[in-house]
Amino acid sequence: MADVENALPIASRRELRLSLDQTRDPFIERIPKVELHIHIEGTLTPELKWEFAQRNAMPLKHPRTGTVFSSLAELQDSHDTMKASNGDRMDNAEETMSFFEAYYGGFLVLKTKRDYFDLAMHYFERAARMNVRYCEVFFDPQGHTRTGVTWEIMMGGFREAQEKAWKELKVESTWIMCFLRDESPESAMEHYVAALEYRHMIVGIGLDSNEDQRPPVLFEEVFARARADGFCITAHCDVGKTYPVEHIRQTVSDLGRTGADRIDHGLNVVDDPAVMNLIREKGLGMTICPWSYIRHQPFDEVFERIRILFDAGIKIAIGSDDPAFMEDTWIHENLLIARKYCKFTDGEILKLAKDAVDMSWASDEVKRDILQELEARR
Repeated sequence: MADVENALPIASRRELRLSLDQTRDPFIERIPKVELHIHIEGTLTPELKWEFAQRNAMPLKHPRTGTVFSSLAELQDSHDTMKASNGDRMDNAEETMSFFEAYYGGFLVLKTKRDYFDLAMHYFERAARMNVRYCEVFFDPQGHTRTGVTWEIMMGGFREAQEKAWKELKVESTWIMCFLRDESPESAMEHYVAALEYRHMIVGIGLDSNEDQRPPVLFEEVFARARADGFCITAHCDVGKTYPVEHIRQTVSDLGRTGADRIDHGLNVVDDPAVMNLIREKGLGMTICPWSYIRHQPFDEVFERIRILFDAGIKIAIGSDDPAFMEDTWIHENLLIARKYCKFTDGEILKLAKDAVDMSWASDEVKRDILQELEARR
């Protein structure tokens, strides 16, 4: 596909990732951070996947070939992405399919409350090391219930990790329940109703997974109900020519009857000045994950577009997305690469951090405390 001709191939991404390990940025390291785009299932590292599979006495199979992995090393070699059929570079469709194969394959190893606790705790510990003070964590309940996991097991493990993270790490968190676009609206409503028992843990409702020919308006009924019930609303509007700006317009204007409170991804909105102006006029924020985009989009164009959004006065929050499947890049690495290629100054990095606080659905008290800490970092 034309939109990946100048995207970084796998080998180049790994080389860039290694260079980030050598990059010291004391300002980025020490500022308090708010994480608004992280999928808990996307933090399932090969090491965790192997540990859970061994603990639950289940074989781990390559999702494409069915071959059983005989060692952690074999699993690690396959994890960032399945190998391209014709060499190092995949086209957009092939790598997207590869990602979803690996991502959803990981759900199979999560069986017990301990597994869910350990998965969430692994992220919270990493977040604490990166000075993340507050996070809103995506989770995909449909992907878990279809493997036979109960809500009690899933949410019980998440809740215990959430409580421990606050008590021991001072990382405050809440959850955003995402519906899978490639599942039916009826399934979304069924899971929404089941989740109401855990609404004390859930701040928002989202929409993710494969966006191809699955516009947000398909899920209008469940989002309208979530809006009426007091939940915040967001939706993934993935980047690329296969995902039209119309999906972003629907999210901004129609979802939940009055439009979403936030947008996840959506970098290609710069192709439509009218929609971009609508985002700015409504004061909506966008969660942006640079490393995700350089896998599929022309490298220079990614950062040009991020810079256009920032300079246009649209609020942006840099996030991790699915670090375990994207060369181990977390919010720290995404901030580093945004800084380097968008040429963000310390003052602009500080603005990004403040905008993330403003865009968040945290309590006024949590926002005030983080903003005060940010002001002290000037």
